[in-house]
Amino acid sequence: MNAIVIPTFDLEAFLENSGIGRRTVELKAKQTFFSQGDVADCVYYLRKGRAKITIVSTEGKEATITLLSPLDFVGEESLASVGGVRLTTATAITACSALKIERDEMIRAMHGEHQFSDVFVKYLLGRGIRTQADLVDQLFNSSEKRLARVLLLMAEFGKPGEPESLIPKISQETLAEMIGSTRSRVSFFMNRFRKLGFIDYNGRIRVNKSLLNIILHDKLPGDNAVKPRILSVPPKRPRQKKMSKQA
Repeated sequence: MNAIVIPTFDLEAFLENSGIGRRTVELKAKQTFFSQGDVADCVYYLRKGRAKITIVSTEGKEATITLLSPLDFVGEESLASVGGVRLTTATAITACSALKIERDEMIRAMHGEHQFSDVFVKYLLGRGIRTQADLVDQLFNSSEKRLARVLLLMAEFGKPGEPESLIPKISQETLAEMIGSTRSRVSFFMNRFRKLGFIDYNGRIRVNKSLLNIILHDKLPGDNAVKPRILSVPPKRPRQKKMSKQA
């Protein structure tokens, strides 16, 4: 008896089919997909380029929440409610090509194509896991390790396929914003990475696999940043003795 072969779902082909509420947009570096406070009425599917999600506090302090690469969705929070506003800003780091999908069209596609809905939910779960990893990185890692992680993410280490050792052109000011540090500190760390053979740069940065050493090892020679070790299982607390009742 022949086994039933279930065809794989081609997300790219499904999204690229022309239809109402879908169109291709091209952005140059530093252009925005949307800004904090805009009406949340669409979702973007990033096909080419790199982007970042940032948020600005009422005091004017900007923080980078996450980095985006091809095959990522941008602005999926618009599906949560009608008439909502953007809580963040999405900005192109390099030239980007994306598919803009209107909110109603996205919801219709999710209801009409269950395979697409499954893929999208899986993506959201993966984004949630990555957000948790970003939070742990910000809370427990030194700025040097945060910089190493950003460079590795931009080189797509950990994703299927071969990593792109040559990352898109990016300024040290932008890297400093991403890790919550200063340009002078980023310059110091970059020079250190180059001396240790972790990166090479001459106009563009080439990330070597050895940079993973900063992430995998708690301490490198000359590292004076002492951070608490994260345990896989929380330590057990000693049980407190109950006080005996007075007669």
